[in-house]
Amino acid sequence: MTGFVRTAYRCRVYPTPEQAVVLNRTFGCVRVVWNRTLAARHARWHTERKSTSYAETDRALTEMKKQPDLAFLGEVSSVPLQQTLRHQHTAMTAFFQKRARYPRYKSRHGRQSASYTRSAFRMRNGNLTLGKTPGVLRFVWSWPDVDPAGLDPTMVTVSRDPDGRWFVTFAVDIATPTPPEPPGEVVGVDLGLTDFAVLSTGERISHPRHMERRERRLKRYQRMMARKQKGSANDPVAEFVTCRCGSSVLAGLS
Repeated sequence: MTGFVRTAYRCRVYPTPEQAVVLNRTFGCVRVVWNRTLAARHARWHTERKSTSYAETDRALTEMKKQPDLAFLGEVSSVPLQQTLRHQHTAMTAFFQKRARYPRYKSRHGRQSASYTRSAFRMRNGNLTLGKTPGVLRFVWSWPDVDPAGLDPTMVTVSRDPDGRWFVTFAVDIATPTPPEPPGEVVGVDLGLTDFAVLSTGERISHPRHMERRERRLKRYQRMMARKQKGSANDPVAEFVTCRCGSSVLAGLS
């Protein structure tokens, strides 16, 4: 059976002012959902010693949207909000399995991101549109050997770094590459001192002798230094100072 591996293509994106407003609002909603959910997890664990499942956080998100002070959560696509719950659940699982550190709260000053699954974006003829975001999101493709028109991403993540640069990442499932055919002949290798390597076929690979060449060069420089007298015209310190500073400095140092 042919398997699949996930790869990603990350490239620059240039949203219009209208699109930037919607995306920045989405980033803020993602941040609110993440931080409130993480705080609720933390409080429940320390008071009841109980972990929180993804289904429970999903129900809590529904209740959040009903609160008057959080009504703005309904103004953006719901998919990035649900995805941030999934990401947090994965991060908590990794923490309890001691594979990662405890998740941190999101700050408005750090990297912002929002992930869209197939139900919240459309990729048609190389044009990307996002749920509740006006118009086509313009991006610059950087892989000439891959046609973006034939791309079938499973997830799209839009992000903005602290410097204000925008990016889009396409997650794509591709077929597992076929492994190369095994070679017809197996050759053993024996490393040694006289010869660098001796193959089982009888071939000998000579030693490069790097150390011997450097030892000969070191001996030559040591002989040159031994001939120089301190304070003389060929004193290495005097030569260096003369080269860097001029003969007038030497006169002042004497």
